[in-house]
Amino acid sequence: MNTECLFLCQQGGNVCSDNGQSTDDTKQLFAPEDQPQSSLPLASFNYINSIIGSGVIGIPYALHQAGFGIGLLLLILVALATDYSLVLLIRSGHLSGAFSYQGLMEAAFGKPGFILLSLLQFIYPFIAMVSYNVAVGDTLTKVLMRLAGVGAGSLLSHREAVVALATLLITAPLCLYRDIAKLAKVSFLSLVFVAFILIAIFIRLGTMHDTVPSTEDSWRFANWGIVPSIGIMAFAFMCHHNTFILYDSIQDADQHRWDTVTHASILTSLVVSALFGIAGYATFTGNAQGDLLENYCWNDDLMNVSRISFSITILLTFPIECFVSREVIENSFFSNQTPPEGNWRKVRHVGITIFIVLTTYLISMATDCLGVVLELNGVLAAVPLAYVLPAISYLKLEEGSLFSHKKFPALCLAIFGIIIAVLGIVLLITNSNEVDTCSHGNEPPYCFENVTVH
Repeated sequence: MNTECLFLCQQGGNVCSDNGQSTDDTKQLFAPEDQPQSSLPLASFNYINSIIGSGVIGIPYALHQAGFGIGLLLLILVALATDYSLVLLIRSGHLSGAFSYQGLMEAAFGKPGFILLSLLQFIYPFIAMVSYNVAVGDTLTKVLMRLAGVGAGSLLSHREAVVALATLLITAPLCLYRDIAKLAKVSFLSLVFVAFILIAIFIRLGTMHDTVPSTEDSWRFANWGIVPSIGIMAFAFMCHHNTFILYDSIQDADQHRWDTVTHASILTSLVVSALFGIAGYATFTGNAQGDLLENYCWNDDLMNVSRISFSITILLTFPIECFVSREVIENSFFSNQTPPEGNWRKVRHVGITIFIVLTTYLISMATDCLGVVLELNGVLAAVPLAYVLPAISYLKLEEGSLFSHKKFPALCLAIFGIIIAVLGIVLLITNSNEVDTCSHGNEPPYCFENVTVH
């Protein structure tokens, strides 16, 4: 999951939601003449940047939830489903002539489809911001305690205070910007940080594997947490918002070239996600947490650098998520009103921004379990956005029987997404009162029994 796709989608969606435009007119709006187009390798690189992000940190936990064997199979299944749904979106775009996600939903289902997509577009980045606050609380607290040399009674040892400081000093001021297009260019730096974290995880696999105690369900082939596991994986792979932006950036774009770049990008993302999952799970097995970095000892300087890298990525991408949520609110409630003049426009802008930032902070303080947040966003927003809506749009727009060779795979994808979303919501509700398995800010016991190599 990467938030550049959300930002680009919001920009493109505002321009191209009119399903009365022709395909050529839409493409011209998306790709002006002075904007260079990309070769397939460069487009694939941008594609991978749009997928690989903070969600990969939760893959080891997803493998534990589903069982290591079933988890890897599910990871492959989610990758295949994502690949097919991304192909379907472009096919549907050609069928409808609406080359934006919003325009596609409006062309297929009218105003209700547009409203539904807007709602999910708000939910997805909003919960993502909550997960970012949880992750920053997990990671920065340990780093600051290590650097400052303070104990558990210090202000810096409380995640509520650390997230509040990060919000006041960094994310809130950045969120107040009106034009944050330049922040979307951090995707390359984000990918570098992800690569560094992956290397550090493999290094610690060699130094910590024998010191972490095994659990009763270590290396179990199958577990009962299949549905929440799929939600986490869907969150990690979900980047359907920028599909039409990426498509329009390809030189001589057509369905065949899009299919090629999609297959290559999803395969690469699958390999990276699997490496994170295997290395993280092999190190901690049943002890793996929703935020894998929580499993490492606080005095581990290599992993503290990884925590800093991860935190920087989050703090710089948080404003892009806020930008999307704010735009959805403004477009949904104020699009038909006369634009405010002077200071009133600034007041509305600041008011909506503060509301979003404050609400996400308060919600994030209610849990320190990143895995739960990833599951919630996965089943509520990522699964519908990635699987259900692309499939049902294609089923509506393509001619022929539901059971024809063209439509039947899309029908299966829609059923798969609906089942996962419904079961996921039911499980989240029924298990809401159960005690979670997060560390709640406590350093793992094995860190006191063994000395970690720095």
